[in-house]
Amino acid sequence: MSSKLHVVTLPGDGTGPEVMVQGVRMLRAACAATGTELEIEEIECGGKFFLKHGSRDWPEGAQERCAAADVVFLGAVGWNHPDGKLVTMKDGKMAGYSPVIGNRLQLDLYANIRPVKLYPGVSHRIHGKRMRVWEHEKVDMVFIRENTEGLYSGSGGILAPGGKPHVATDVRVITREASERVIRRAFELARTRNGAPKDGKKRVTAIVKDNVLRGCQLFRDVFLQIGTEYPDIEKDVAIVDAFTQWLIGQPEFYDVLVTTNMFGDIVTDLASVLQGGMGMAVGCNTGDHHAMFEPIHGSAPKHAGKDKVNPIAMILAVREGLRWVGGRKGNAPLVAASDQLELAVRAVLERGEPLTYDLAGEERAAPMSKVGDAILQELEARLA
Repeated sequence: MSSKLHVVTLPGDGTGPEVMVQGVRMLRAACAATGTELEIEEIECGGKFFLKHGSRDWPEGAQERCAAADVVFLGAVGWNHPDGKLVTMKDGKMAGYSPVIGNRLQLDLYANIRPVKLYPGVSHRIHGKRMRVWEHEKVDMVFIRENTEGLYSGSGGILAPGGKPHVATDVRVITREASERVIRRAFELARTRNGAPKDGKKRVTAIVKDNVLRGCQLFRDVFLQIGTEYPDIEKDVAIVDAFTQWLIGQPEFYDVLVTTNMFGDIVTDLASVLQGGMGMAVGCNTGDHHAMFEPIHGSAPKHAGKDKVNPIAMILAVREGLRWVGGRKGNAPLVAASDQLELAVRAVLERGEPLTYDLAGEERAAPMSKVGDAILQELEARLA
């Protein structure tokens, strides 16, 4: 068992640093209770860093520092100019591209795993209101999104004769190799789960647009080929546009879902509605040797510095990161502590207070720091 843990944190912009503070509190508590020596290396990054330094969105050598860490945690990136326009670099990429997309590509974090689970005490967010439409047991699925190619492969450009942009292209790249490994990860994950809430069947759904797109036809074919190796798991293929209404209408049918990069980005944001909103949604960027964990909400500059936003997605990202790195390092107590962190979150949610505005409404809203205090208190009691 390894009792040392080297963590890189990338707080980023806006509310990113604020939620990171809450996540790090949980991280420190878990490591202290398990006798794990913790080293935290914080790296500035994002739009504000770019505006300050003028040429980069994170420091020289930051990529190598992330690669050397046992696990990486990301807050959120993205900052706006006073006129409201997003801060971008000279190549047109968002300032914050390097720690997010750059890490995914350079560290080969090919599987973006996004659990969608509705906890007791949390209601759905439908047409701006909190709606108790389904029991919490009916929403428990995991999306696996291919994370290194597709529309985020970086291929394309803008044709601008005379300096005036006329044509823009984004080339979607889908390869057999990348499809195979992310699809196989989905089937392997399904074998470890209890099946879909509706019928208990272990099921993997491929989300594609194979009636139009050639890349999706390849992805579908690879899915069906690999599926023959898993006769114990039901195979399901869904066209993405139809899937969006099935997702909202019958979430209990779904267990594990796998798809390409852009589709995965979009449908998981939609799925967050089923778990109480983006403040509850976690993204696990994982590869064979490295991993980076993050809340999938944005930096929300308008809320920055107000102690307002929901820290639970960041806290649950720490939970997922602890479970991943604890497993890799043979640190069973750290894995057990990660489970206790989820139970601590669950206890606060079931109690119904304190919760931030997105879960409790403006009248009953508690500050983010108070939510963090309550979860930390629960965690420390469970780890004592």
